[in-house]
Amino acid sequence: RAAILTGAGKAFSAGGDLDWLLARHRDTPENNFEIMLKFYNRFLVMRELPVPIIGAINGPAIGAGFCLALGGTDIRVAHTKAKMGLTFTKLGLHPGMAATHFLPQIAGPQVAADLLLTGRLVGSEEAVRLGLVAQASDSCADTSLQIARDICKSAPVSVSTLLKTLRNKQNINLDQSLRRESEAQAECYPTNDLKEGVTALQEKRKPIFKGD
Repeated sequence: RAAILTGAGKAFSAGGDLDWLLARHRDTPENNFEIMLKFYNRFLVMRELPVPIIGAINGPAIGAGFCLALGGTDIRVAHTKAKMGLTFTKLGLHPGMAATHFLPQIAGPQVAADLLLTGRLVGSEEAVRLGLVAQASDSCADTSLQIARDICKSAPVSVSTLLKTLRNKQNINLDQSLRRESEAQAECYPTNDLKEGVTALQEKRKPIFKGD
């Protein structure tokens, strides 16, 4: 009747595999486009689950990890100490995983532009204010479970049909957004800025971007 998605450790998801990103840097744009598109379609399988999905953001949700919460869950609850952000541009990479599709729908185009262009992190209180999450809680798992229980008190057919209506609305032009993100990321992967951004993160220093 409902599902809860949360992190297994202290983080919800800290983002993508940095070595995998460097492998994309060494690959061809054509192959990267196909790889990203296939990857995004696998991630979106979550949206086919016929029950509401509640995201219990129990810790940091960064980059691809926060995209998973935005596009893969219907309701989000953040721990009061959780930090969230879409840090793609800080790595020299165009945002992916449908971030440019779902974030403007969830929080509006101006908030989306702010968070995507700056790559800044937000705390749970600001995330609630911006509409990124429904609630902040010292026990996001318990709060998510309570929401799930409340959903289960409603009639199953009405919930499942409503969920389909909501997701169908969100899915309009989703395929186009994913293709655009895949194209843009394929353009960014071979750049020296991408290599610098990922390497700087691995070395725990600030990147020096030169626009090439």
